[in-house]
Amino acid sequence: ENLPRVLPPGSKAVIDTKSWTFPPVFQFLQKGGNVNIREMYRTFNCGIGMVIIVPVDVADAATELLTREGETVFNLGQIQTASQDAPFVDII
Repeated sequence: ENLPRVLPPGSKAVIDTKSWTFPPVFQFLQKGGNVNIREMYRTFNCGIGMVIIVPVDVADAATELLTREGETVFNLGQIQTASQDAPFVDII
């Protein structure tokens, strides 16, 4: 629910769930609680501590800087134009 709050109207975040490993603790919660996978992504961070949105032309430099500083970086997806006004997240 946090990601749409930083997006402008008419946009969406397209998140590729294959870009990082779904940690075992979240697999345990999903299975034990019989939680739908979309609800897991909506409610929990599922292993992603922070999302930083940068322009495409500085993405490599941002990744290099964060990695150099000891952070683990995943390219989660991209921001695209949406056909509706309210920003949202599209999980693929």
